[in-house]
Amino acid sequence: MSRKTFVVTAERGRGPWWVTECAEAGSVSQVRRLDQAADDMREAIAYQMGLGEDTFDIDVHPVLPHEFTSAAEEAERLRKDVARKQREAAEASRAAARALQHAGLTLRDIGTVMGVSHQRAAQLVA
Repeated sequence: MSRKTFVVTAERGRGPWWVTECAEAGSVSQVRRLDQAADDMREAIAYQMGLGEDTFDIDVHPVLPHEFTSAAEEAERLRKDVARKQREAAEASRAAARALQHAGLTLRDIGTVMGVSHQRAAQLVA
């Protein structure tokens, strides 16, 4: 049997407070730090729903500014682009090392030409 998960929204209120709400349980509270939201709401949800505090999970969903969301999405897109480019660069390095090997260069010479150790050259041609 899977555990019940309650969704708690957390929205920045006045001053240093996060207002937390679990609509399903009818529970509302506030905390100073977002990392306190789940623990704070656990007791309230357990009381409202008649459950033991250790019998359910809580998933906190912070309500965040649109500017953050769009910037975070752009950062993730750029990270994926960088990872793709790194894979492409690694494949190009392997192709370059293999070309030198096919031209008859030793692993030490391949390393010297490519600016890597001979051990790394061996990895690239493998």
